[in-house]
Amino acid sequence: MTFQTPPVFSWRSILLAMASTVICTSAAAQWLWLDGSGRKVFSDTPPPSSIPEKDILRRAELESTNPVASVPANAPTPAATPQISGRDAKLEDKKKQAEAQEQAQKKAEADKLAKARQENCERAKRSKATLGSGVRVITTNAKGEREFMNDAARAAQAKRMEEIIRTSCANNAP
Repeated sequence: MTFQTPPVFSWRSILLAMASTVICTSAAAQWLWLDGSGRKVFSDTPPPSSIPEKDILRRAELESTNPVASVPANAPTPAATPQISGRDAKLEDKKKQAEAQEQAQKKAEADKLAKARQENCERAKRSKATLGSGVRVITTNAKGEREFMNDAARAAQAKRMEEIIRTSCANNAP
């Protein structure tokens, strides 16, 4: 029995190689650029003239076969050609409104916090002035009974008021 070795390159493999080359060549004819909002845009046509040269990341390798590619980048576009920006105006408006609302909410929270700190600062200053005046101070203990504050408690309370003044009043200085 005689065995015949198959040829290394069959016609089928050659045709398959040629077809894949054509497919890969057409896939390589892609443009890549960054649009105005910084998003990557892939296209088989060149970017509009409004895209700066530095934002074009990849050019089509087959520019000479594309009749649009032969037009200079600074040439005006015909009025009949619609300009597609890839932007959704309503979506952008909604994003801007959401951002503005978020900023307003953050500002309101910051104002509320600043007001609370200012009130704490004023209360602590008044308490410290009272403690420093030498007037006898009455407090209420855990049982609800009134008692006079002794010197050790007065010193501890004055130290606490100093800490509150240091933390609350430092951020409120004009």
